[in-house]
Amino acid sequence: MVERVTVTDEAHALIDTLKDVHGPLMFHQSGGCCDGSSPMCYPRDEFRTGDSDILLGEIAETPFFMAKDQFEYWKHTQLIIDAVDGRGGMFSLEGPEGKRFLTRSRVFTEKERAVLAGS
Repeated sequence: MVERVTVTDEAHALIDTLKDVHGPLMFHQSGGCCDGSSPMCYPRDEFRTGDSDILLGEIAETPFFMAKDQFEYWKHTQLIIDAVDGRGGMFSLEGPEGKRFLTRSRVFTEKERAVLAGS
């Protein structure tokens, strides 16, 4: 199975910390407005997704969404969600923790693209 989105150990630990404080979470990959192109973390029931969003997968048992039009730019890459020191997005939950989520990426191999095309 090829995953469109994965998580580093550092980001997984931060997600677990945020779950302890806020309960179930969800992510939405920002499209560049306000907070740049950052993975934004919200309480699961406080951010509404719609027909213009797609579920890329789950990281740390947490759903990860992206706008369909933005997905067209990212569909050839695997998103790797990391956590680094620094100030997070102003609307994202990790801000007070002194950490921020960061999206890294890598291009899928030909074999991985073939697997994804078949699913």
